[in-house]
Amino acid sequence: MTNGRPDSNYLYYRWKPNECNLPRFEPNTFLQLSKNKHIAFIGDSLARNQFESLLCMLSTVSKPKPVHHKGSHWWHFASHNATLSDYWSPFLVQGDERSKSGPSFNTMHLDRVNERWLKDMDGMDLIFLSFGNWFNVPSIYYENGLVLGCLNCSSFGLNYTDIGFYVPLRKALRTSLNAIVERKRAKGKEISVIVRTFSPTHFDGDWDKAGTCSKTEPYGNGEKKVGEMESEIRRIQIEEVESAKAKANEFGGIRFEVLDVTELALLRPDGHPGAYMKPFPFANGVSEHVQNDCVHWCLPGPIDTWNEIFLEMMKWDWKGQPRSEE
Repeated sequence: MTNGRPDSNYLYYRWKPNECNLPRFEPNTFLQLSKNKHIAFIGDSLARNQFESLLCMLSTVSKPKPVHHKGSHWWHFASHNATLSDYWSPFLVQGDERSKSGPSFNTMHLDRVNERWLKDMDGMDLIFLSFGNWFNVPSIYYENGLVLGCLNCSSFGLNYTDIGFYVPLRKALRTSLNAIVERKRAKGKEISVIVRTFSPTHFDGDWDKAGTCSKTEPYGNGEKKVGEMESEIRRIQIEEVESAKAKANEFGGIRFEVLDVTELALLRPDGHPGAYMKPFPFANGVSEHVQNDCVHWCLPGPIDTWNEIFLEMMKWDWKGQPRSEE
């Protein structure tokens, strides 16, 4: 609304599970559960989107202070000695993003975790992983220092085998989860890990061909089905978390969970900034609009529900409290 969105109905729809009651977000409860802990959001811009949603809701009861930390954003709640951080790592593994001034494709080393977050992992109590959208763009994949294959690279004159992106996505997640398991095995510190499932986009047309998201109401029950790509990414994420759980059960002290948002996010085409987005939101006098954003979520908006579910998962893990039921 700050950027000129004329409607506000999207603020008042609320997702309701079929078989349980989802309470409103309780910032004091979240901070109490986070006391003396470090919660790290790691991944793409949707990780940051959810991180900012959480920060906004917590700031209603306690004002955090930014902490300078190279390569990430840290906020400290002195009232509870709780730290929230956000690490930019869209592939989770080591890689380079495509850019206007450089190569027009990503490069990923699928067997090497991104040191940006790996180096700080010993100080984290809960790791929240968010990724997926950056994999469906032209990329070259490496494993053991050799080219494994690529995605849509023929247009750049590169003679590599196109292997799609499902296998690389699975390998990147597996490498990251295995690194967490091995660090726990070596260091012995308890840690919780949550993987958020894929959040569908809502472009009415291709994003790079002036696709828009102009809907102002949610989809009704049965009106929209999860697409094949979204379903496959979600399946991979759930399978890899279950595999990591089995490995972690050998020695305990580590919890892996999935925050499944795919279907509830699918139902909210009305919750994106769309055309009401500016490139420099904190620069006075800058009114230029960017391309339609049908990936990220308005704040406040549907993404706040993800953090309501996140809090219920924290109650289960750190308080031994069963999830709320009707």
